[in-house]
Amino acid sequence: MITSFDFNFGIVEVHNDYILSVMKEGVTVFSKYNDLLKMGANQYYKNKPFVYITNRINSYSVDPAIHMEMSKIKNLIGVAVISSDPRQKMQTKLEKSLFKKEFKLFETLEQALEWKNEILKKHIRDSKDVN
Repeated sequence: MITSFDFNFGIVEVHNDYILSVMKEGVTVFSKYNDLLKMGANQYYKNKPFVYITNRINSYSVDPAIHMEMSKIKNLIGVAVISSDPRQKMQTKLEKSLFKKEFKLFETLEQALEWKNEILKKHIRDSKDVN
């Protein structure tokens, strides 16, 4: 882990090639929080590809519009949601339709990290093929 932050809305960990967040119980995640993600992307990843992983262990709301804004972060190549809650499966279907890049639901952090590694490798391979 590079660093971590304890915000009023949740805990955010910055790792080498991903950001892991755990939102606090009862908060609503608005698109204004996307500004923090953009700042983190610029400060810690610059032009390096990364994945955002959210571990939804607490009950909170997500404004789906945030995913349209997140899609604009050039080096953010995917979002992983971790939850075993059946309601989250329905919510993530809506979120996925608004996010224009890789987006997937997992039941464990280990599964999300494996997927993160796969899409990062694919992104790097595809980038080399273009050049």
